[in-house]
Amino acid sequence: MKLRESVIIKIVVGVKSNMNLSTFDFAIIRNWMYRNARPLDLARWKYHFEDGTQEDVLNSLSVYQNQDGGFGHALEADSWNPNSTPIQTSTAMEILREINFDDRNHPLINGILKYLERGTDFKDGKWENTVLSNNDYPHAPWWHTDSDRVSRKEYNPTAIIAGFILEYASKGSNLYLRGGNIAQELSNSFLQNPQLEMHPLLCVTHMLRYIDKANLENQFDYSNLVDVLSRQITDLIKKDVNSWNDYGCSPSVFIKSPESSFYKGNEDILDKELDYIINTRNAEGIWNITWNWNNYIKEFAISENWWKANVVIKNMLLLQSFGRIVES
Repeated sequence: MKLRESVIIKIVVGVKSNMNLSTFDFAIIRNWMYRNARPLDLARWKYHFEDGTQEDVLNSLSVYQNQDGGFGHALEADSWNPNSTPIQTSTAMEILREINFDDRNHPLINGILKYLERGTDFKDGKWENTVLSNNDYPHAPWWHTDSDRVSRKEYNPTAIIAGFILEYASKGSNLYLRGGNIAQELSNSFLQNPQLEMHPLLCVTHMLRYIDKANLENQFDYSNLVDVLSRQITDLIKKDVNSWNDYGCSPSVFIKSPESSFYKGNEDILDKELDYIINTRNAEGIWNITWNWNNYIKEFAISENWWKANVVIKNMLLLQSFGRIVES
């Protein structure tokens, strides 16, 4: 079984849903993005919903890349650390995957690989989840160095980075061998203890998608990994709609389209979430986030808007892929 998750780029007419996002509401959301989104997120919006290009996204993303090839400068909007960190670099990796960019010879990707080759913030076989320099800049509590949890440190962001290496690094290189060994270790660890919380489990999902795209399934216990992953995701998804207001695991954390490997068996709850998304837009016409920092109040107000733009993109892609946006 392969992990499947396709994104329909063109807005389509909803055919079976009870509720769709109108063209009027789409325009409200678009206007909010043009007024509030940072250039990177506006470029992502244009790529997915207008006539934007991958190059526009890459140009906006590149300003967050440091000379060492890693990423910083609050690319991960909950950490304002300008220095390169594994977490912020993995955020760049996921944006590249979001826009289906796979030019392994692009300078941006070459820079990431050089950053990883240096072994910066790589310790005990893992890339660090938090780094000491985070503490010197505004950040959410979970990016402070005293906030580490064992399961989070094990998989986030190491699983994402290992998968990225397997897709992009030169086969036979020391970095490629390191990525392969780490991916095997994490795969075995997951099979032995699959009861992970939402974020580490999502990192495992990302790793398996990279393995899939690199056509390396035969080097892993892939079918078993997908089966175990699917069961754990189904167990983790919160069935109580009210829990989604409190950072609970909603279906769309793992299910992005009808082609998702995890959609079967979760159709009804996903349909409820689509209605929930359409019904829970705030007075501005977009969506609130479900967390805050409890400190750095001024900086969080800025980051909150950055995150809202990201939530807009994620929710709109979900509505789009399930045919919940009315065609103009």
